[in-house]
Amino acid sequence: MAESRLDLLRWQFDLTWALGEVHLAELTPDDFRWEPAALCWTMRRGDDGAWIADWADTEPDPIPVPTMAWLSWHIGWWWSTTADHLLGRPVRERESVRWPGPDGVVAWLTGIRDEWLTVLDALTEERLDEPSGFPWPPDADLTVGNQVAWVNAELMKNLAEIGQQRVARAALNAG
Repeated sequence: MAESRLDLLRWQFDLTWALGEVHLAELTPDDFRWEPAALCWTMRRGDDGAWIADWADTEPDPIPVPTMAWLSWHIGWWWSTTADHLLGRPVRERESVRWPGPDGVVAWLTGIRDEWLTVLDALTEERLDEPSGFPWPPDADLTVGNQVAWVNAELMKNLAEIGQQRVARAALNAG
């Protein structure tokens, strides 16, 4: 029996999350604050105490190395705004997606994952074929199916980056 596109996308998401949980379960607050290079993007406290992501509207050259804190905020930003889009809510501005800090970030990401499962469970094969201009330009001619596949790919990439940094930091501390 052929697997549906929904089943395949859900399997891919579950696999990606399970591989990421291997790293997320081992992270400490100090891991999130670790700066792996002199030039890096991280999360910094604003005047009001809220965490603010380093950001540039045009990609700098050279590109800063993102910290695990920044990567986890980045996941939360694009993932929650994609859920906003698919759930028909107003899509939040980047600046309004608040990172909870190093002590609460894994629980925050897990909460976004739980919401994403609600999104996935509500999808139909027909909905996968509907046009979706988010996060791409409206003329991109992509679908909700493309959007869900992008979430899986982006999540895999970002979790792998976090995992690689976790392993590198642990190796540095062991030697």
